[in-house]
Amino acid sequence: MRYVVVLLCAALAACGEVEDTRPGRPVATRQEAFKAILRAFEPMGLQIREYAFEPVSFMDHARALDRIKDTPWEYFGEDTQYPPSKSLDRLWQERAGFDALQDDFLRSTGELVIAAESRDEARIRAAWTAVETTCRDCHKGYRR
Repeated sequence: MRYVVVLLCAALAACGEVEDTRPGRPVATRQEAFKAILRAFEPMGLQIREYAFEPVSFMDHARALDRIKDTPWEYFGEDTQYPPSKSLDRLWQERAGFDALQDDFLRSTGELVIAAESRDEARIRAAWTAVETTCRDCHKGYRR
């Protein structure tokens, strides 16, 4: 019985996400970059959604997001559509649309910093929503 349990645990462990073993690990690197973006962005969302707005903290997160906003994009090469990628083939078939959403994201994160520096809560909420929209639109169109 113990042997069966050990084999079952080993089999389940093997069912995890596929590891990126390609040189430079482009898929894993871009996934890590997006996780860092989420770690900067989500605390701002909590402030927005829970009405616990703290201008200094919000500004710190907006600036952190702005510093790292460029990091994932260079890892979307045409040869990076392999597991563990969650990108749809459509991303490479409609590259201009993907690039336009990327540009929207980059522009809106810059505008979020400007809004955060203004400390105008209504302006900040609108700027945060613009960033959230670019993320959502890209995920809806180009991510599994």
